[in-house]
Amino acid sequence: MNEHEKLNYVELPARDLSATRNFFGEVFGWRFEEFGPDYCAFAGQGLDGGFYRSELYSSTQNGSALMVFYSDDLEATQTRIEQAGGRIEKPIFEFPGGRRFHFCEPSGNEFAVWSAPAAVQAAGK
Repeated sequence: MNEHEKLNYVELPARDLSATRNFFGEVFGWRFEEFGPDYCAFAGQGLDGGFYRSELYSSTQNGSALMVFYSDDLEATQTRIEQAGGRIEKPIFEFPGGRRFHFCEPSGNEFAVWSAPAAVQAAGK
């Protein structure tokens, strides 16, 4: 549902649309809708969006915003990312709210995955 003045959509660059689409499909089960050879869109992932063909990439080192996934099993998610061709940029580390790691997908865009502290996860189960 579209909500007035709420974040609604995100667009990210991708050097290799096919590799990026395949990566997110394999790791996170995303499905895409093609809009010509230079754009593909995804929906139902917490925030809808798309990838456009570009030689640029999103990286915190370049000052870009960081898109962060949540996982109940950080290690399993990291394994799937690596098996699908993702590159780990920052290995799993602890921070005050839990643990996380950063990765780049095949087109070079940086993302992170976080998980609540083990005690919080155990209490929620």
